[in-house]
Amino acid sequence: MNRISGRQFVGGAEQEGITIMSTARIQTGWIGWIGFAAIILILNGAFSALQGFVALLGSNTYYAVTEAGLLLFDVTGWGWWNLVIGLLLVLTGVALLSGASWARVVAVILVALSALGQLLLIPAQPWWSLIVIGIDILVIYAITAHGRELAEGNG
Repeated sequence: MNRISGRQFVGGAEQEGITIMSTARIQTGWIGWIGFAAIILILNGAFSALQGFVALLGSNTYYAVTEAGLLLFDVTGWGWWNLVIGLLLVLTGVALLSGASWARVVAVILVALSALGQLLLIPAQPWWSLIVIGIDILVIYAITAHGRELAEGNG
């Protein structure tokens, strides 16, 4: 509830102490960033699901040559992880756009898991992983700091 104090003129004389009460919520420009976060969730989920799908269809081994040597791991588990987390990110992004309050909590958890998954890929794909981690941090900030505004704007 917002209170606005002001002055009132009655019969040409100024009176102070008038309080106007309002139940209107003040929305900031961050509500647009939350929409941005939801779109990024959908895109991140689509990319992750596509990576997982390709990993499941492709060869069963992934390798990358790094300064420390050859990095070699099984792709099937990584493919399923990306496919599942990608689909969950897409669904959560759609729910976040619709203003579902549960989607904020689920989105933060899924984005944190996505960032941890990208952390494991830094030796193989350093630039891509660091960019995705940075965007994930921005999404977490937008949702946690200003996520309530989207629900109030839709409700």
